This record gives sequence, structure tokens and C-alpha cells, in this order.
Amino acid sequence: MYARRRQVYFAMMGTCLALFVLAWGVVRLWSVPVAVGMCVVAMVIPPLAAMVANRRGPDDRWWDDPSGDPKSDEWWNELDGRRRP
Repeated sequence: MYARRRQVYFAMMGTCLALFVLAWGVVRLWSVPVAVGMCVVAMVIPPLAAMVANRRGPDDRWWDDPSGDPKSDEWWNELDGRRRP
């Protein structure tokens, strides 16, 4: 899961970089409004890439993993309404 998310993240960021470089290196010679539009699209990609990279998968567990401190874990279990076996 992690490797797949990482690959998608790098593909999205590579696309962002390519759009930006192509917009001002090539496309602006023919149409500045299209180049600006490409930059606007490139501007939207990094936040989406961060959301994709930080998304939890079905196998990712972090909210209910024990912290290692028995007193803290007991306290959180009590708050969550769970009893220790």
C-alpha cells in the first residue's frame, strides 16, 4: 500500500513540475492565457498529491495502537469504552 501511494505521489508531483516547465518554456510562445491555465492546474496538484500520500489504507492502524505507556493506554481505553481483556 505504502509503495503504491508513494508512486502515485511522485507521478502527480512530476506532472505538476512538467506542466509548470512546459507552460513557461514552450506554451507561452503560442498562448500566454493557456500557459497561465496550465500553471493554475499545476497549482492544484500538490495539495491533492499530499492528500493521496497521507491517506490511510485499510491496513494502516495508528489511532488504536498501544502507545507503550500502560497507564496512558488504560486511560484511553477507558475513554473509548473498551475494557482490557
